[in-house]
Amino acid sequence: MTTSNIIWGLDIGGTKCAAIAGTREGEILFRQAIPTKGHPWKEMIDLLIDMIPEEYGRPAAIGVSCGGPLNSVTGMILSPPNLPGWDEVPIVQYLTEKLHIPAFVQNDADACALAEWKLGAGKGTRHMVFLTFGTGMGAGLILNGQLYSGACGMAGETGHVRLEHDGPWGFGKNGSFEGFCSGGGIAKLCKMRLGEEHSCKELCEMADEGDEQALSVLNESARMLGRGLAMLMDLFNPQRIVIGSIFARAERYFRTPALEVARREALSYTFDACQVVPAALGDQIGDYAALAIAINGLERMAEQ
Repeated sequence: MTTSNIIWGLDIGGTKCAAIAGTREGEILFRQAIPTKGHPWKEMIDLLIDMIPEEYGRPAAIGVSCGGPLNSVTGMILSPPNLPGWDEVPIVQYLTEKLHIPAFVQNDADACALAEWKLGAGKGTRHMVFLTFGTGMGAGLILNGQLYSGACGMAGETGHVRLEHDGPWGFGKNGSFEGFCSGGGIAKLCKMRLGEEHSCKELCEMADEGDEQALSVLNESARMLGRGLAMLMDLFNPQRIVIGSIFARAERYFRTPALEVARREALSYTFDACQVVPAALGDQIGDYAALAIAINGLERMAEQ
């Protein structure tokens, strides 16, 4: 294997950060993580780079996946709430000057969309939406065979859309998509409906044992997911909507009620053209996402 086939990735998170080496085909060759806390941004980046073994040589490019807000065009990380001190970080400029190779950065939702599109459940499509449905609710948009980021890199903030005037708080709004369809949102919904707070995992376990109240909370979240899916189908007419985290783990409680609502709410043409599937890359999606950013960046450069 020549070093020209090797790419690197950095997965930057509030709890831990990982350094990844892989191939342009998306094969992971090396991965190591360290805790984020206690390291200024520049020190963290240097530590991650130094962890990658010399045997993986000088890479063709490096991709960085990081929670937003960030600007993928200017290559700046813009004070993510889970990364104190990472204010106006010129990550692309720093890595380009340090490594003398192309560097690219995307927010984690867009990065995961690229990963599922290039390597996972969205492979082979030209029009795909990825929904995080984890700690929060965000979307990555693949339109006409390209990642769509919008005018300032903020496209796909589906969690901010209000689905109901009254409902659990999420992404700064009561009744938002994130309020109804995220880990924190479902716990708040449970508190509103049942008077006690349970995680989605706990609710699924309770429902597995026949708890009708737990099932009713999951069903309400699923119906709201369906409303959001219908909106995305009508707006973007995707071939596939890939949903991660909670949906992938608890599809048995979400798929049927969500698709019943989506079928009713969406145009029949857009509904029939779209498959709704769970994400395929599992817990390693962050690693694949960082590599997919580099793969996508190199492909875009080759087209210019």
